[in-house]
Amino acid sequence: MHTDTERCVRAVQSKEARFDGVFFTAVRTTRIYCRPSCPAVPPKPENMEFHPSAASCQRAGYRACKRCRPDTSPGSPRWNVRADAVARAVRLIQDGVVDREGVPGLARRLGWSTRQIERQLLAELGAGPLALARAQRAQTARLLIETTPMPFGEIAFAAGFSSIRTFNDTVREVFALTPGELRARVTRRAPLGAAATPGVISLRLPFRAPLEPSNLFGHLAATAVPGVEEWRDGAYRRTLSLPYGHGIVSLAPRPDHIACRLFLTDPRDLTHAISRCRRLLDLDADPVAVDEQLRTDPLLAPLVDKAPGRRVPGTVDPAEFAVRAVLGQQVSTAAARTHAARLVTAHGVPVEDPEGGLTHLFPGPEALAALDPESLALPRSRRTTLLTLVRALADGSLPLGPADDREEARARLLALPGFGPWTTEIIAMRALGDPDAFLPGDLGVRRAAEGLGLPGTPAALTARAAHWRPWRAYAVQYLWATDDHPINHLPA
Repeated sequence: MHTDTERCVRAVQSKEARFDGVFFTAVRTTRIYCRPSCPAVPPKPENMEFHPSAASCQRAGYRACKRCRPDTSPGSPRWNVRADAVARAVRLIQDGVVDREGVPGLARRLGWSTRQIERQLLAELGAGPLALARAQRAQTARLLIETTPMPFGEIAFAAGFSSIRTFNDTVREVFALTPGELRARVTRRAPLGAAATPGVISLRLPFRAPLEPSNLFGHLAATAVPGVEEWRDGAYRRTLSLPYGHGIVSLAPRPDHIACRLFLTDPRDLTHAISRCRRLLDLDADPVAVDEQLRTDPLLAPLVDKAPGRRVPGTVDPAEFAVRAVLGQQVSTAAARTHAARLVTAHGVPVEDPEGGLTHLFPGPEALAALDPESLALPRSRRTTLLTLVRALADGSLPLGPADDREEARARLLALPGFGPWTTEIIAMRALGDPDAFLPGDLGVRRAAEGLGLPGTPAALTARAAHWRPWRAYAVQYLWATDDHPINHLPA
């Protein structure tokens, strides 16, 4: 979109928050870059230039606006919609892969050369992988500076910087303030230190309005695995397995943000944890674009108008969700939770939760690959399906990460015993984040479709749903919401 100057100027002049994170406005006269919805008086069009990423602005010599804080914008929704290699690269960078493995590690995961990655990302985002990772490190550093009393030396390495000097130089260059000045601006309003809980990072996760929380948090709470997830004091809480340690996250809906509290055993996991939480709650979606498309169907329009902004619940761990999808085949939600809880108790890693009732991490594929099939209270065919799945996940023959090709993953899932269209599509929807995944054979979808006057057979419904593309996963959320199931209600 940043190449459509006329459209970008209109968005800036009307202060369209919908486009925050989609493009950035750089002002030539002030050398500042802003989000489109910046509350300041819009600059003259001839003084504006538009960039596809914050990293591109920083690379061109602009600093972040202190008023609208463009580094805190939601992510661009196009990287979730697109499935090409550039989009997969962006998702991996957001996941912290460059910080952990460098550009060569990113290249290995994508099957590209480092030169190809640099060229493609420069063409589309105006910045290479190192610049994109640097912008993300700067954002993480600012977050830790402003929300925790951590010493700056610890923050530098937690945010992914290789040295304190690089940390200081980057913060000063990007924000035109030193780390000390950034913290002083916050502590004048709300002092840190005694009031802060040791080890806990509190932050706001932004999203594009509107956001309908009922099915999003209702789904997560209704399907919560005891010991791993819970709903407590108006928040969804769960344990996280992370690259450097583990964590516990609390997520609560607010009118203009998601309140997030993170406890991490290693602060270097912050970027990765935030990325997972955003994917879990689908916070980078563009609900206006989704709802506009679905409203073109006169039978769906009333559902959209009743509760606009529904999101697709995701997952913090694709492998975990794949296991849970198999456990949920042809059984009730309660039975699926019971089966999952047994696996957690027997094979999960224990953790301490001083603020709630969480007890374990969900067991990884490596821990489950060696389990005794006779210990599973499942039909024999389901045992075979589960064991085949976890072994494929453990040996790497079934990759389900943010960089993996969705169609290839579908083909590999369908090749496993016991995997049909429903299981494959629910994994594509929630684990792979495919916004166009569709479940025409799902009982809830078929009941809702028949009640609305939509075709009732899978083939006919799929043909009708062609008009909903590329947002069929969101259409499923609206169809499910017609049922009075606990997944559709925000817990009390």
